[in-house]
Amino acid sequence: MGTVHARSLEPLPSSGPDFGALGEEAEFVEVEPEAKQEILENKDVVVQHVHFDGLGRTKDDIIICEIGDVFKAKNLIEVMRKSHEAREKLLRLGIFRQVDVLIDTCQGDDALPNGLDVTFEVTELRRLTGSYNTMVGNNEGSMVLGLKLPNLLGRAEKVTFQFSYGTKETSYGLSFFKPQPGNFERNFSINLYKVTGQFPWSSLRETDRGISAEYSFPIWKTSHTVKWEGVWRELGCLSRTASFAVRKESGHSLKSSLSHAMVIDSRNSSILPRRGALLKVTQELAGYTGGDVSFLKEDFELQLNKQFIFDSVFSASLWGGMLVPIGDKPSSIADRFYLGGPTSVRGFSMHSIGPQSEGDYLGGEAYWAGGLHLYTPLPFRPGQGGFGELFRTHFFLNAGNLCNLNYGEGPKAHIRKLAECIRWSYGAGIVLRLGNIARLELNYCVPMGVQRGDRICDGVQFGAGIRFL
Repeated sequence: MGTVHARSLEPLPSSGPDFGALGEEAEFVEVEPEAKQEILENKDVVVQHVHFDGLGRTKDDIIICEIGDVFKAKNLIEVMRKSHEAREKLLRLGIFRQVDVLIDTCQGDDALPNGLDVTFEVTELRRLTGSYNTMVGNNEGSMVLGLKLPNLLGRAEKVTFQFSYGTKETSYGLSFFKPQPGNFERNFSINLYKVTGQFPWSSLRETDRGISAEYSFPIWKTSHTVKWEGVWRELGCLSRTASFAVRKESGHSLKSSLSHAMVIDSRNSSILPRRGALLKVTQELAGYTGGDVSFLKEDFELQLNKQFIFDSVFSASLWGGMLVPIGDKPSSIADRFYLGGPTSVRGFSMHSIGPQSEGDYLGGEAYWAGGLHLYTPLPFRPGQGGFGELFRTHFFLNAGNLCNLNYGEGPKAHIRKLAECIRWSYGAGIVLRLGNIARLELNYCVPMGVQRGDRICDGVQFGAGIRFL
């Protein structure tokens, strides 16, 4: 019999072992494939065998978990759909360079009249792979070099070494990743790292050397990550003109923390979504597993997106967080929240809202920020259907506040203080989406509600990143 590719429903070819030499029975040749196709498409079928060509170091048990649903298919359409789903799962494991699917009628002594064989032709990744690329963070860029050992033990394990050199941060790390067979969303990872960062808005330099272990798992429509992190932190002054408040924070500290993150994400894109919603809630508890830093930290992010007429999109975002020191020791400048800049409250300089000392911004223990956005196509839609679709016109209204709280005053006093001295801004600009990697914004901003000590960016402001308010 002929072969049917899983991506199409084209008629079976009229040549093959059973149709190859029919002599003058030309009319029979034209009718029989259609009859056979009707049997395959409209009648029940049985997947008798699933074959793999090209396997080397990959273990059978990890593969069986990913293709088990193919045997449950009852007709040709289901076989093709479930085979395609299995192909996507195999590629998601990150151990194959290429996966092709072939569906054929079953042959042999045990072949049933409605039996099918499914063959996956795979090409495994090499034992050692390298990569180099550029990454865009929140208003910073970096060059990344990496070495990877995929499928190390044959069950989709991965060891990765990565070096990153950026405009504000240099880091290198070694990580081990292990997914659960049959459930890729359940996975475990261990990371060793060193990160050196410069924070000019605080005249601060920070070097972190740490180890972390995390476990990710889904529950219904939510994704959860439980993480333990132990990090040795070294804080120092970035310049001789650093304020006394920053100099006082200099030195070494050891943080050991447990954290949990829950994410619900129905957006069609994380960079520039047109529809869907995002809810992310994070809790971190430091000090109960060791170290000399103790606090409880809560942080959340909410985003709603709705598409309207004329291909326009309305978006609303809300961020908020609170840090509560535990014990008599005050919070560290490295653990506090920061606000302001082209990726949060636009019209203000990077992280230049809130408490400061002699021009150095010290961060705050509580904050909130909200934004309303309208994205529309470019006027007259140049490049429609092509390069022009990457650009959007952007109108925005942002607001927020960052401060320190006196936790003995009660919730009403906290809300009153967060509602005081609100910074806000409005403006318009152009957004460029760089695939699913990052986005660039060029906005004309009008900052309002400016308080003493705030640093503003009145006029044109450029931003690059992956997370925007």
